[in-house]
Amino acid sequence: MAETTETFAARESVVDVLLVGNPNTGKTSVFNSLTGLRQKTGNYPGVTVEKKTGIVTGPDGATLRLHDMPGMYSLTPKSLDDSIAREVLIGEADEDLDVRLIVVVADASNLNRNLYLVTQLIDLGIPVAIAMNMMDNAVSSGVHIDLDALSDRLKVPIVPVVASRQRGIDELRKMMFDQVGPAPSAPGSAGDTGGESIGDTEVGPAPPSPTVSFAERFPRRRLLGGLLDEALAPAAAWFGEHTNLNEVAQTSEALRVTSSDQALQTWMEGRQDPSCKEDLKRIVEQTRGRLDELQVPWHMLETILRYDQIDDLYSRVVREDREAQASLSVRLDRAFTHRIAGPVIVLAVFALVFQSIFSWAEAPMTLIEDGIGALGAFVYQFLPEGLVRDLLVDGVIAGVGAVLVFLPQILFLFFFLALLEDTGYMARVAFIMDRFMKSMGLSGHSVMPLLSSFACAIPGIMATRTISSWKDRLITIMIAPLMSCSARLPVYILLIGAFFPSMTILGVFTLQGLMLFTMYIFGIIVAIGAALVFKQLFMKDAVSTSFVMELPPYRLPSLKWVLLQMFERAKVFVTEAGQIILAISVVLWFLASYPQPDDYDSMTSRSRIQQSYAGQLGQLIEPAIEPLGFDWKVGIGLITSFVAREVLVSTMATIYNVEEADETSVDLRSALQDETDPETGERVYTPLVAVALMVFFALACQCMATVAIVKRETNGWKWPIVMVLYMTALAYVGSFVVYQGGRLLGFV
Repeated sequence: MAETTETFAARESVVDVLLVGNPNTGKTSVFNSLTGLRQKTGNYPGVTVEKKTGIVTGPDGATLRLHDMPGMYSLTPKSLDDSIAREVLIGEADEDLDVRLIVVVADASNLNRNLYLVTQLIDLGIPVAIAMNMMDNAVSSGVHIDLDALSDRLKVPIVPVVASRQRGIDELRKMMFDQVGPAPSAPGSAGDTGGESIGDTEVGPAPPSPTVSFAERFPRRRLLGGLLDEALAPAAAWFGEHTNLNEVAQTSEALRVTSSDQALQTWMEGRQDPSCKEDLKRIVEQTRGRLDELQVPWHMLETILRYDQIDDLYSRVVREDREAQASLSVRLDRAFTHRIAGPVIVLAVFALVFQSIFSWAEAPMTLIEDGIGALGAFVYQFLPEGLVRDLLVDGVIAGVGAVLVFLPQILFLFFFLALLEDTGYMARVAFIMDRFMKSMGLSGHSVMPLLSSFACAIPGIMATRTISSWKDRLITIMIAPLMSCSARLPVYILLIGAFFPSMTILGVFTLQGLMLFTMYIFGIIVAIGAALVFKQLFMKDAVSTSFVMELPPYRLPSLKWVLLQMFERAKVFVTEAGQIILAISVVLWFLASYPQPDDYDSMTSRSRIQQSYAGQLGQLIEPAIEPLGFDWKVGIGLITSFVAREVLVSTMATIYNVEEADETSVDLRSALQDETDPETGERVYTPLVAVALMVFFALACQCMATVAIVKRETNGWKWPIVMVLYMTALAYVGSFVVYQGGRLLGFV
């Protein structure tokens, strides 16, 4: 059971441990394995960067507080996420933490790259431990690491783990408590539990983690005969005067700001005193000049020195089997990332996903639909006639139930997304999209935020914090809501299921599955077009930054992790969207049931709903939406769904249930199919109207929460207003073209 915020607040005396690592090292899996469901999500003080905090319990009941830091490659920040993580690590953040240990999650199969951040963190002077994750992948790739030798040379404890299979987690937990305990940790704290074997490596004794002197780390630095020490001394002295960094960290930061303009700019932005900023800038310029005199290349000097150490370490502790490295991942990537075959495979995979959503979800949908109908009939029979019964049956059960019917499709979508992510294939999708987006003049950094937006635009927009260029980030924020999120799924499935037959195409796909797939592709195409327009109109001088991404090795998915991700996302949908739907259903039931004139009992059901507050509101906007093929009932749905897109389904269900008002819940799909115009006798809703309505929802900004998050991320109302206006205009024009163009072509 998840702990409440109050429970976390009551544990303020618990010491803090930071969980750090490169992206794609399995850091989240380690965090989840250590904390289980005992975690909460919040923001760092003063900023909107999300953080996760969890409670870890030791074997004797002791606890510590574990903070999952944003993924980062180095302490030189490249994005907002990097900046926040760096501030917490060096003690510059506005957050009261008692940090006793930094646990670095490293990918054993990419050790050379991971050690760069490890060496930087060791130089901070805070005790460091390494969770060497994905040991099984390393062994299968022909990488054999002597962890005892590596631990001895780095002077930090190392615990091998395979987090996806819960291997090594108990040993890691014990080591963490040994390291943060009141008494100094004794050697062997990582390996006193019996020596579990992971790959060909035993969990053996690990030494404590004292601070190793800066000079010991860099052979080339020692070869300079102290000249580099002399050059860096003024900058190190500045850090000694203006920060709380220890002596080793002072020299390390002096090297960093000398090597990187970005690091220098970050430190200057963090100082309030202008003279203090100018002093640092002057000192760094003098240091660089002195290094030029010594013919030492100061640009990228930190990288050169650290990789000297890392390459030396790697050659001593790692043995590589070159033949094994030509592994299955490499062979698969020849096809999956191929310039032509790759995009074709992506389209085929997602077409199958959407086909499966329709094929596999039909049976559980029917069960839920029958269950909701039975619940409505039971309540109708159990309660006496009156206001409460009508509210519960026609408002709450009909409104909320109409959306819960589509929960199986949403679960299947989340299941497949988590499955593709855990296998490593989603990284290949990002790689392929990056090439395509760059060919269109867009930023490759936008790929992952846009992929995240398929689940929900809100985390997708928040993920743009990893984009260093503000203009590229703004473009991505403005187009992220055009990705078809899970909130659109109930609308798509309702309309496709009601108006398009389940006919087979090419012996594998059905028309319904292909229609759903087409709506997702449609959103991507429009988003790319919108991005190009934004770039030309507002951001001609924007320069896209280079995009480097890592392709993790393919791995067998962890069913437990996939199901956990599916459960968490479904829980958010049911709890957060369910609350909104419940509130809207109650309000809408009242608006659709009142006022009740004197001749209410003698009126037809259609007249009653037309004369209600909701009916009057819908008829008020009907002239504006009639050219799109929408009637006043859809108009009510367009208004209420601005709160959340899926509310359209509950709105239509509430309207039809109030209109019918009997003991049987209305089958919304059948109601839409049977609806006719009382004057002409023609069907109100047709396949053409269904397509026009799906196009409207694919393009319109029908989500109040998205508008709020854009306002927060852009620090003002300018861009949220621009987003609402341009997306509403796109939706209206798109639906108009589809409906009127379809009629001209003879469709009905």
